[in-house]
Parts: sequence; C-alpha cells; structure tokens
Amino acid sequence: MERLLCAEHCTKRLGEDERRIIRPKEATHRAERAQSVEVGTARKFSGGKRLSLFLFQGFSSTFTGERRPKNDHVFEAVGTTDELSSAIGFAAELIRENGHAFVDELEKIQGFLQDVGSSLATPNSSAREAHLKQTRLSEKPVLTLERWIDCYSDQLPPLTAFILPSGGKSSSALHICRAVCRRAERRVVPLVQAGEADANVAKFLNRLSDYLFALARYVAMKEGNEEKMYKKEADPEG
Repeated sequence: MERLLCAEHCTKRLGEDERRIIRPKEATHRAERAQSVEVGTARKFSGGKRLSLFLFQGFSSTFTGERRPKNDHVFEAVGTTDELSSAIGFAAELIRENGHAFVDELEKIQGFLQDVGSSLATPNSSAREAHLKQTRLSEKPVLTLERWIDCYSDQLPPLTAFILPSGGKSSSALHICRAVCRRAERRVVPLVQAGEADANVAKFLNRLSDYLFALARYVAMKEGNEEKMYKKEADPEG
C-alpha cells in the first residue's frame, strides 16, 4: 500500500488499481498556494521551511529604500551595467583559456562596475549625504582605464579604416562588451543630465568602451588573428 500526503491536510491509502483523486481539501490548498503567488505571502511547507513568494508589482527599491518602477531610468542603468559585467565575465573566461595575463584587468573592471551599480542605485534626489559618501565613484578608476588604454594603443598599428567586430573569439567577445558598454553609457547620461547620477560614472563608462575597443584589437594581434576591415561594396548599377 502506498501512502500519499495530500497537501499536509489529509492522507489516502491507495491500492494498485486505484487512481488518485484530488480531494476537496487538496484542491483548496492548491488554490491557496496559487493565491500566495498573487498576493505575495510567505507560506510554510512540510519540514518547517518557509518559501517567500512575492507579487510582481512592477516596483523595486534603490539603495536608499526609495520605491521606483522597474522601468525607471535608474534601474535601466543599473541593469545594463550588470549586463555589461556579465559580458565581461564571459570574455574573461575565454581570455583565461588562452593564458593572457590581462584577464586580471577585466576582473578589476568587474569590481569597478559593482561600484558603478551602487552609485547609480543611490539617486541624488533621494539620498542622504551619508549614502552619497558611501557610494560615490572616485576618479581613480577613470585614470586607471586611461593608463591601460595608452599602454595598448601604443602597441597597435594605426587605424586606416573602420574595422568589423572580429579577430577571433576573445576579440569578438570584447567587441560585444564594448557595444553593451556604449548602451550602458546611453542609459546613464540622462541621469547625469537630470542631476541624479555622478558625472564620474558616465566618464568611466565612456573610457571603458575605449579600453574594450583597444583591448579587442590587442587580443586579435596577440593571437595572430586578422582584423576585418570594412569595405563598402561597389554599386553594381553605378
């Protein structure tokens, strides 16, 4: 004989030939569980574990505790910098497989992006000075990027035409990071213009995209991969 628990309320012994029947109490309990998803309650399940289920109300909280819509410019910017950090993490793993030492730079940049996210999640209009002091982005990361950019650019041949994102897997992954970084910058600039974000954040993202471009070219060169130059197709009717 098999013993089945029916939503913590009832048990039913079933023979081999019997089919399971959903009893009223079980159906009620299932409805309650479904409702808990809608109303955002926390329910206790067998074993004493508590699972919190929250209603999607379309709002989230900033570092200061202020509630804003999830599509607010602040969360758009924070989410895009998180996406950028994830893309950089993927690129770093590809680069690590090829034994390049500058993977440490990418990991350091991911740390900088955590600081960027904290700064963006602390809008000036709702933050106390203590919050701003804790999350303010210094100019040091910008200066670090500029030093790295100069280092790689000095070793690269000058550009004579537009290049297409290419140059091997590692280089192509860095070009994706660069494109995401540009998008993050576009999300941040309106916040800076509105006085909600630190100007150093926008400056950092601007320099970061230049760094990622220089590094993508440098990786292609180090791995012996040719950069694909853009050539406009001739008009056959011209």
